[in-house]
Amino acid sequence: MASVLQIDPVTELLKRAKTIAVVGLSDDPMRVSHAVSAYMQSQGYRIIPVNPQIGTSLGEKAYASLLEVPEKIDIVNIFRRPEFVEEVVDQAIQLKVPAIWMQEDVIHENAAEKARKAGIFVVMDRCILKEHRSRFR
Repeated sequence: MASVLQIDPVTELLKRAKTIAVVGLSDDPMRVSHAVSAYMQSQGYRIIPVNPQIGTSLGEKAYASLLEVPEKIDIVNIFRRPEFVEEVVDQAIQLKVPAIWMQEDVIHENAAEKARKAGIFVVMDRCILKEHRSRFR
């Protein structure tokens, strides 16, 4: 009997995605958001910083909000405290972004449910760097 191959949706997402908008990306190399995004950039992803406090990060122009990003976004990666997540999710829904990724300790069940109802794939409370590294060493 043939075995059924389990398709891992996170692996599929990371294979398919090209552009990651990182909400809360810092321009400080000591911050986790910067280190994680630098790693993802080194793996071939286009990183778009979304942070009204900075001009650029990782050599890319920063935008004040997701709604200002002029190109197609494959994943919105959220490095913000949970109380700021719902606004980000609402913008992602408006833009019809296919996936939202909430980093470790970023947990907002209501926002995640709202995104899923809008047809968006949601990863919550997981580090995109660790998930990428464990799959594509």
